[in-house]
Amino acid sequence: MLRRILTLRAGRLAVGILLVVALLAILGPWVAPDVPTAKPLQSLSGDHWLGTDYLGRDVFSRLLEGSRDSVLGSVLVALVALVVGVVPGLLSVLLGRVFEWTTLRLVDTLVALPFLVFAVAVTALLGNGLTQAMLVTGVLVSPLFYRVTRAATLAVAHSQYVEAARISGASIGWIVRRHVWAKVLPPIAVALAQTIGVGFIIVSSLTFLGIGVQPPAPTWGGLLASDLNYLHYRPFAPLAPALLIMVTVWASNLLADAIRDVSGAAGRALVDARKVAAR
Repeated sequence: MLRRILTLRAGRLAVGILLVVALLAILGPWVAPDVPTAKPLQSLSGDHWLGTDYLGRDVFSRLLEGSRDSVLGSVLVALVALVVGVVPGLLSVLLGRVFEWTTLRLVDTLVALPFLVFAVAVTALLGNGLTQAMLVTGVLVSPLFYRVTRAATLAVAHSQYVEAARISGASIGWIVRRHVWAKVLPPIAVALAQTIGVGFIIVSSLTFLGIGVQPPAPTWGGLLASDLNYLHYRPFAPLAPALLIMVTVWASNLLADAIRDVSGAAGRALVDARKVAAR
């Protein structure tokens, strides 16, 4: 699938941007310039590319250092939502009406919960840490994966080859691996790419409110919140973290569109047509 994604211009652009963001998360804390504390609220200069904050800390260094927690938080949200949503979504179609009714009611409950209030309440009980906040957030986002997986599984669960496998005595695990998973994987991949973008928004929103990561630990949302208090002195300050968040979310959505375009029979036909046109 990755090869087909890279045949699209939008796919190459999205993958390139996300790779740069991943490199920032991996290498950012090490490549951040070690600039000593300077005069607070300085403007852009050769020593301070993005100026300094209200405590005299170099904003560019803190932006690079904060990329790790921002990226890890969004990926953790997506992975928790993936695990919590996909497995019940598959089994709700294959295990009968009791399990189906139970999971549907749980999903309806999660959808009805006020997101921000519930996240704040649970993090207050479990402790104000990034892992706790992202685990709770991932569970609240999981209904997206449940519904996508359930809809894709329903499309193949009553097909003739699945019914034949059941009659022949095949186990549910074998049926999922052999017949269901290949059909369910493309929509799950689209939902995963979208959820990574949603995770960036959620992580930035929570850290903007001081939930998950406490100062002085830097995050993109936390830097955005601290810069808003000093707009009179540095009106350009929120642009850098806001631009990073916007570009990353846009690249995630662009990747989701590219995965959707290249998956399935329509996607293969599109790629084949592009190859013929290129020749």
